[in-house]
Amino acid sequence: MAFEATLKFLKDIRKNNNREWFEKKKPHYLELKADFDVFVAELLNAIIPYDASLQGLDPKKLSFRIYRDVRFSKDKTPYKTNMSVALSSTGKGMGTPGYYFQLEPGNKSFVAVGLFQPIPENLAKIRQEIDYTGETLGKIVNDKKFKSVFGKFWDEDALKTVPKGYAKDHPHIEWLKLKSFIVTHEFTDSEVLDKKFLKKLVDTMRAAKPLNDYLKEAIS
Repeated sequence: MAFEATLKFLKDIRKNNNREWFEKKKPHYLELKADFDVFVAELLNAIIPYDASLQGLDPKKLSFRIYRDVRFSKDKTPYKTNMSVALSSTGKGMGTPGYYFQLEPGNKSFVAVGLFQPIPENLAKIRQEIDYTGETLGKIVNDKKFKSVFGKFWDEDALKTVPKGYAKDHPHIEWLKLKSFIVTHEFTDSEVLDKKFLKKLVDTMRAAKPLNDYLKEAIS
């Protein structure tokens, strides 16, 4: 799948983020969206052999709309400057551990794996699992392959203080402070445009599957 035209279109949206421009370009957008859906289908087929929980998903229902929800945002520009897809056992709703890929020009494409802001009940379960089996999580995130691809957890929404019920000197306190359990990996435009990008994306997702498995076990 070649993304040259898609990246160019997304760059153009940055300069012309208004309804008048977009409506004129909408036929072209729909062509690019169809191409992206083909990519999503190929991605799904490639990752299922490594994660059977994705079996049976409809690839046409996994990508996100380009229209922004501006109701509660100071930024009223109507369109996103990216295309994105999420895959989990429940579809694109990321209430369960899964995978998210965002295509965006300017070397801003990335993949995220894990669970974003779980509901309070599941957050409590994950913290309890870390309390009981933090060593197991440590083996996952300290694995040589995992660390080389992802590094540490995304922690922009982490607690500043110790979560209730846990000691501040807990050996895994930094993980217990997390409100999301996400790891990310960024891709340059050159990587995205490489003909072997699909394989690279699948390999990246696959490297984080043990994290998803750990989180699924925790909330099951």
